[in-house]
Amino acid sequence: MLLPVDMREWLPEDHLVHFVIEVVGSMDLWAFSVNGRGTGSAQYPPSMLLALLVYCYATGRFSSRVIEQASYYDLAVRYICADTHPDHDTICTFRRRNRKAFERLFTHVLEVAAQSGAMKKVGTVSVDGTKVKANASKHSAVSYERARQMVAQLEQEVAALTERAEQADGTKESACETSLPEEIRRREDRKAKISEAIAVIEARHKEKLALEKEAYEAKVAKRKERRERGERVGGKEPKAPCESVPAKAQYNFTDPQSRIMKAGSGKHFEQAYNAQAAVEVESMLIVSNHVSDNANDKGELTPALEGAKEAGFEVEKALADTGYYSEKAVEEAGKEGIETYIALGRQGHGYTLEKILGEEEQEAALLRNAGPKERMAHKLKSKEGAKLYALRKQTVEPAFGIIKQCMRFRQFLMRGKERVSLEWNLVCSAYNMKRLFNLTRTREGGVLASETSKPV
Repeated sequence: MLLPVDMREWLPEDHLVHFVIEVVGSMDLWAFSVNGRGTGSAQYPPSMLLALLVYCYATGRFSSRVIEQASYYDLAVRYICADTHPDHDTICTFRRRNRKAFERLFTHVLEVAAQSGAMKKVGTVSVDGTKVKANASKHSAVSYERARQMVAQLEQEVAALTERAEQADGTKESACETSLPEEIRRREDRKAKISEAIAVIEARHKEKLALEKEAYEAKVAKRKERRERGERVGGKEPKAPCESVPAKAQYNFTDPQSRIMKAGSGKHFEQAYNAQAAVEVESMLIVSNHVSDNANDKGELTPALEGAKEAGFEVEKALADTGYYSEKAVEEAGKEGIETYIALGRQGHGYTLEKILGEEEQEAALLRNAGPKERMAHKLKSKEGAKLYALRKQTVEPAFGIIKQCMRFRQFLMRGKERVSLEWNLVCSAYNMKRLFNLTRTREGGVLASETSKPV
């Protein structure tokens, strides 16, 4: 130990940390911001802080305080930090200020994957979502009905306290009533916060109602058009959306943009966000990610496919479960040249007798004049469609399993949809880095060799 120590000798050559440093080193880091000179704070290069965050996220450490502690006792983290110790505030500030740069990191990892041959830039994606707990308790929420009751109760209490204060003013009792103004002010502040919650709930319902009315009018117009053509229209008539705000609509005071959502098997509810991902089926790399505050996946297919396009991936076919189906989503995907395979219900296993005997061609001829839903159902029943759709569970669901079980990411630390989106993007980038490392570790030295890579 009398000679200078080379920390690289303490880590295996095929360790993940070498791969993370090399990929980060091949990225143009001009977009990352750091604390300005003259602040008195220690200066750390963006490449170091970025590699630190990616490696720690990939190994299941997300809190800035936990990452700071790891810089003392984790050898790989000490190697990244060159035996320095960035404090938690520096780490948190760097993460919070660099959303656009982190989006660039996500795209860069995919570019490296394409250059290494681990992933093609054209192919099939599997789209799905998972509920991730928000950094807020569902017990900090209030329903629309309860909020209105609380406002009415607070108004009565304020009126009673104000009357009492006026009666006591200028009398001997006034000395004993010094806390009345404070109590009135406390209730008025509480009333203002609850009134704000009511306004947000009503605005959300108005926005949702506009979309529901549009869908309702489209269904009515379509049924009318079919009747005018002389077709027999079966099924129940579409039901007009309810104008009134649901009594159970909720607002959370800790993280107002999060929602109460069904989680797990659907038997319990959590205060959560709907984290979406599109996974390329051959490499199992995430090519698109975004966060939604909608409990269902009805409108999430188009944003997922657009995100993949922005990341430089050309989608030819998209696989999704029944929650993503809508004629609008299928039509929008078709305009982009994307063929969709979206389940309309629970998919059976094996092959039917018609598939084996080749009678599907006759069935296809009968469905030429059928609607989009019937055509989708027939496409999924075909031998090729069933085989392709089976890839969905084998790709996107294992990716979520790795993120939640292996990386141990089950709850967002940040609050607000914008910051939560940043955190989910960083998680997906860390997952991709780990996955790409496993895909390329068979190369010499276990480290990716690409044309854009440069020594660290």
